[in-house]
Amino acid sequence: MSLISANIKWLRKFHHLTQGQLADALEVKRSLIGAYEEGRADPRIQNLLKITNYFGISVDQLVKGDFEGHGAEILAEKAGESAHFRGNRVLAITVDKEENENIQLVPQKASAGYLNGYMDPEYIGELPKFNLPNLNGSGTFRAFEINGDSMLPLESGTIIVGKYLDNLTQIANGKTYVVVTTKEGVVYKRVFNYLEDKSSLFLVSDNQQYSPYEVSADEVLEVWEAKAFISVKFPSQKTQSNPEELDLKNLSRMVMHLQEEIIKLKND
Repeated sequence: MSLISANIKWLRKFHHLTQGQLADALEVKRSLIGAYEEGRADPRIQNLLKITNYFGISVDQLVKGDFEGHGAEILAEKAGESAHFRGNRVLAITVDKEENENIQLVPQKASAGYLNGYMDPEYIGELPKFNLPNLNGSGTFRAFEINGDSMLPLESGTIIVGKYLDNLTQIANGKTYVVVTTKEGVVYKRVFNYLEDKSSLFLVSDNQQYSPYEVSADEVLEVWEAKAFISVKFPSQKTQSNPEELDLKNLSRMVMHLQEEIIKLKND
């Protein structure tokens, strides 16, 4: 069996796909996948590109990499490549009956397992899922339940809904993101972008009791830009210095105005 045959077989099994499922995804016959894996045929350039694009790897990695011995390391290296680009990676997602992407929820208890399963369609498919209509069609979103008090006034147990970034250079200084790294796992922080100068990110907690720390870009697996949060507790309005607190005050005024309009309508 050639190296490329072994690699195709390893990648298929790693992603828990049958030969038929992979064939359907690549729009080829199942028998052709079997021929590739058994070394009876080599993929032509068109199918070679389909395979590498589907699994989010390079042609060089598929042809020369030893996935049976170092597959996890190769995938982690690709996810944290020094170019800071994630565009060729195929995200594992699920869709509803209308073909809208679901938002998969990663609970606190599942955050450790997410490091191993974030590229596994079967793992992602087993996570809880929901939809937010106002986010449909504007990107790929995922929800993460945060742990601890490092991002007060958002408390432990708050769910952050983030939009996937395929390029780390899109990170804007001072905004909040869910960052998935090989060493720290899943964290929700305010991020500062030092990729050009130091090839790293600085992660800062809103709770000043926690010290900022630096993360190398090579350690970053995923970044999700915070777009919404879901909580059974409302943030405290005592911390007026937090710029996000101003948005809460504006939102409160809007709600009060809406309530007044409703009362007027009832009285008319």
